[in-house]
Amino acid sequence: MKKRANKVQEEEEETLCCCEYVNRHGERSHVAACCCDCEDLDDVCDRFLKREPQKPESLSQVTEVVEDRFRVPWLWGGARKVDLSVIPPLILLPVLLHLAALHFLLGIVVLTALPGLVLWYYYITHRKKGRTLFFLSLALFSLAYMYYLFMTEVLPRGDIGLVQLLVVTAGVIFTLVALVYTKREPGIVLPNQELVHSTVTYYSPLADRDPAVNGGTQEVTMTVLNRAGSSAQSGLELKESSRKNWCPVCRVVRPPRAGHCRICGVCVLRLDHHCVWINSCVGQSNHRSFLLTLVLFLLTSLYGISLVLQSVCPRQHLLTALLYCPGVYNQYSTALCFTCAWYSSIVTVGLLHLLLVQVINVSYNVTEREARIALRDKTARSAYWGLVVDTGVYSRGFRGNWAEFMTMGDKLNPPSPAPTDLVALVGANKRKM
Repeated sequence: MKKRANKVQEEEEETLCCCEYVNRHGERSHVAACCCDCEDLDDVCDRFLKREPQKPESLSQVTEVVEDRFRVPWLWGGARKVDLSVIPPLILLPVLLHLAALHFLLGIVVLTALPGLVLWYYYITHRKKGRTLFFLSLALFSLAYMYYLFMTEVLPRGDIGLVQLLVVTAGVIFTLVALVYTKREPGIVLPNQELVHSTVTYYSPLADRDPAVNGGTQEVTMTVLNRAGSSAQSGLELKESSRKNWCPVCRVVRPPRAGHCRICGVCVLRLDHHCVWINSCVGQSNHRSFLLTLVLFLLTSLYGISLVLQSVCPRQHLLTALLYCPGVYNQYSTALCFTCAWYSSIVTVGLLHLLLVQVINVSYNVTEREARIALRDKTARSAYWGLVVDTGVYSRGFRGNWAEFMTMGDKLNPPSPAPTDLVALVGANKRKM
């Protein structure tokens, strides 16, 4: 019966026109009816007019309705859903930059408030552990919009040669290619399918298990392990290691240095951190390409900023042009270019700090996740206000650490270790029964 219902649903989805879609209730709808029959919005407006208190879940329900109905027509499979977090950067960035170009005081206010707004939004989303495309949209649109202004405002001034234009264009293209490669996969931990023996359901939670999840039950994949030649001491160590590395969400035993990302909902090999600018984790598979993306972006940005400042402030030294450029606000075009150079400089400084931290961590063979845990537990040596964190666990020296980093992508997706501690727990539970 279930297969038949799924088949009917698939047939209905195949017959959707370019302006139709299936809403969150499983009903067919049309993009033209986006403002019709919204009970949640009607209830909010009715309570507002009657001066009655709103329900605690009213705002979230209205937001879900708006997100579900905001769609664009698509030729295949009906209208596609658009994430609302993509839209604010597309509107706010051009408006704020053009506003900042009107006067230098407005420029100071905007260029000070814009990073503050971004950090505030990051704090809100990071606290809720939710996924958002806002930062990725801001990064991509900033790169595209800066290149657009470079082509339309700086290039017509006649100060940029063909070789310089090709270098900037190549830098933008290579940065985008490296970003696409970085977003492919961070290196997800896969279970060891060869050792799967059976599935057992526990009605008592594990030590690191939240009883509120899954009704207090625990489904665990049991494995068979050859223990010939192992001593009792090594068995206890293996048991303790497996219990510590067991992920109750992904139901796998994580290899050393792997970690679970609560935002992506997966375990990642050699997890470094979840980067909001790429909306993905940085792990064993994409860490090298992540650093390459940062390097390419920084080189392209620094070169582009230098070309813009040479064009709008030709009489000033390059290092002092950002701080003192007389007459730059006399013409709106030069003021806009100068404002964009300041915005690009702020972004460049932030990403330069990120690259510096990454280079230091690689040099000490420490991931960002390990550094945070070590600082929290006070088990690491830190210097320079926490910029350098040395746990002393995996370090092999400067050359050895970089050699390991450059070759770690060659060993991807190793099978998950067998959870041998769970076998011991089965025996303990049987003895109690």
